[in-house]
Amino acid sequence: MDDSAPPEGSGPSAASDPSDQSGSTDGSGPSPAGVEVPDPVADVVDADTGEGELERTIGLVGGLAIGVGTMIGAGIFVFPGLAAENAGPAASLSFAIGAVIALLVALPASELATAMPRSGGGYFFISRGLGSAAGAIVGLGLWLGLVFAAAFYLVGLGSYAGQVFLEAGIALPIDPAVPLGVAFGVGLTVLSLFGTENTAALQNGIVILLLVILTLFLSYGSLDALGVFGAETTPERFFPPGGALPVLQTAALVFTSYLGFAQVATVAGDITEPSRNLPLAMVGSVILVGVFYVVTIFVATSAFGSVRLGEFGETAMVEVARSFVGLPGALAIVVAGLLATFSSANASILSASRAVYAVSRDGIIPETASRLNLSYGTPHVALGLAGGPIVVLAATGQVALLAEVASFLHLVMYGLICVALIQLRRERPPWYDPAFRCPAGFAVAGVGGLASFALIAFMQPASIGVGAAIMIAAYGWYRYYATDVELKGDF
Repeated sequence: MDDSAPPEGSGPSAASDPSDQSGSTDGSGPSPAGVEVPDPVADVVDADTGEGELERTIGLVGGLAIGVGTMIGAGIFVFPGLAAENAGPAASLSFAIGAVIALLVALPASELATAMPRSGGGYFFISRGLGSAAGAIVGLGLWLGLVFAAAFYLVGLGSYAGQVFLEAGIALPIDPAVPLGVAFGVGLTVLSLFGTENTAALQNGIVILLLVILTLFLSYGSLDALGVFGAETTPERFFPPGGALPVLQTAALVFTSYLGFAQVATVAGDITEPSRNLPLAMVGSVILVGVFYVVTIFVATSAFGSVRLGEFGETAMVEVARSFVGLPGALAIVVAGLLATFSSANASILSASRAVYAVSRDGIIPETASRLNLSYGTPHVALGLAGGPIVVLAATGQVALLAEVASFLHLVMYGLICVALIQLRRERPPWYDPAFRCPAGFAVAGVGGLASFALIAFMQPASIGVGAAIMIAAYGWYRYYATDVELKGDF
């Protein structure tokens, strides 16, 4: 089947394929003095496969929306209560640590993304830079890491959807968080089947509205915390009794909040003008969201003590808003929480399917998984392989475990992304010609890699165990099914 066949290489036959299903304006061949200037990075994407190429419909705003929309949901609307309970006001430092590590990885990842703008993101970079074994472990780990992350977001989405009933005074016989999360998981998977433009348009609208609500809320909350509107309060002790250890443990827990920038690279095959839009979307989303997280914890811990905030759980921000302006504030944050967790789950399901698509197209898993629906340009089999496990894990309702396993698997990938950059810069293969170069690349990648691996040590043993088991199983699958696949330098 042509629409499911993996690429055979990057030779002339692939590059000269006349088909143009990417929606690009420059896919009709060389133009001597045309108005549209072809993006050389986009040309690589177009040459990736012939008849079964992904439809490239996501621009800079869409890329930022995927990054910001994925990250802002968990960090602001699910984690404040959990983080403050563990680290007190110093939870803001935990989020700042996560932002610095994410930025140290986003810069090397941006360079790799403009050199290899293919769907699969970190998996593609590592498999081409470090070889098939590392690629298989990361590729399968990325797929399952996004599955765990999406399930975590869906449980948060269900919690906020259940809060709607509470605010309306409707008592339900059971906690609706898990069943509602499962229902949303099914619905978002089905939505993604009908084209990335549907998903991206929805994501753009949600994120713009979400940022408006959050900016107004955090501006008011910051002024209130400084005593402009309300009474000044005695500041709580910044560091918890355990000192720096709870802060680092909380940083490991909340790092799930920073997975979104890598998801931009995961859908690189869908992004227009990737040489420009990929770096801007990846780095910009980390900086923007990091600022929002730190301010959110400052506002939340100023409104309530960290112990009280922890008692509110996943919907703590609703009570913070209620303390500021009463019911209207609570309702506004319920709406914002719904939008945020919805966008996080939406982007994660899309990215998980692209991770499956990438490993299948390379022969790490059966080729059937990369088959495209040519009517919509979407990998429908991969969406099923992403959405199905997501729904199953969401049904467990294990919020902290889901978050930390997702963080574990992504931190391994982030560390190896930095190693891949160092390796490729040393080898200087002829095909490696990034449009963006990471400043102080060796130093940034070295520190980013070490920081990513070091943060894993502060996770809970159960999360480390589940993550390690997934990596071992991925390597076992590689040894069983794909030892004859050679990916290093295949670009």
